[in-house]
Amino acid sequence: MKKSFGEKFLALFKKKTALTDDFYEELIDILVEGDIGAKTAYQIVDELEDICRSKKITDQEQIIQELKTLLLQSVKAVELEPQEGKTNIWMILGVNGVGKTTSVAKMAKLYAAKNTNVVLASADTFRAAAIEQLAMHAEKTGVRVISHQHGSDPSAVVFDAAEAVRAKGQGLVLADTAGRLHNKENLVRELQKINKTCQLKADEGCYKKIIVIDATTGQNALRQAEVFNEAVGVDAIIMTKYDSTAKGGVAVSIGRELGIPVAYVCTGEKYDDISVFNPENYIDDFLGL
Repeated sequence: MKKSFGEKFLALFKKKTALTDDFYEELIDILVEGDIGAKTAYQIVDELEDICRSKKITDQEQIIQELKTLLLQSVKAVELEPQEGKTNIWMILGVNGVGKTTSVAKMAKLYAAKNTNVVLASADTFRAAAIEQLAMHAEKTGVRVISHQHGSDPSAVVFDAAEAVRAKGQGLVLADTAGRLHNKENLVRELQKINKTCQLKADEGCYKKIIVIDATTGQNALRQAEVFNEAVGVDAIIMTKYDSTAKGGVAVSIGRELGIPVAYVCTGEKYDDISVFNPENYIDDFLGL
């Protein structure tokens, strides 16, 4: 059976008793295998080596604690709560296939349970299946959905959803957007247009841009975050498919290179398979502690 990242990491300490160049090189390799990018892995191990040398650390437990501290510095959590009595709009970003629409549904259920007036905006008008999928989720979670016909202007859908929230005096629009990265220029233009509508319609400080990434896709997830961050700026991450098989180290790279915090992790397909991100638990899982 293939060893998990945590098992490989702990096995390194059993095998290497001294902090030699070999030890640090092998640690870099293991971090890269755990989906922390090469650039980030080199930086972290260089910092670890400096700390161990200056503090004269040789004890395994202490080395692991210092590494954990370094990794925690790169991973931030953020709490997402809509402001009461205001029009909140959250644009949900991400490429097709990462679980974006399901994540929108999970959040809809989560916030509706807190008595928030949730309205879904079917702003992925490019795929007819996306409109149908969101309508199905809206029915199952008991929230309202605003959609236009296939191929219509996504900004108009968000505009109407914001008006629906405003008519009730307050609430949260969750806008499901398209994720066609192979047609990047068109996608970026479309998102920038939706972005302007969101800025216009949300109350001050009530607009968020949230990217959904698949924890199993490693450095591809970092590249996706870069593209969307350059296009419109990203405020938070939702990590999907995060279970024991996901190495998940990409959150460290995204945190360190782009400074984007994580809000939620999703572990399955059910609506309740979503939980608030806990950096301490995440790094402990990652290191197999």
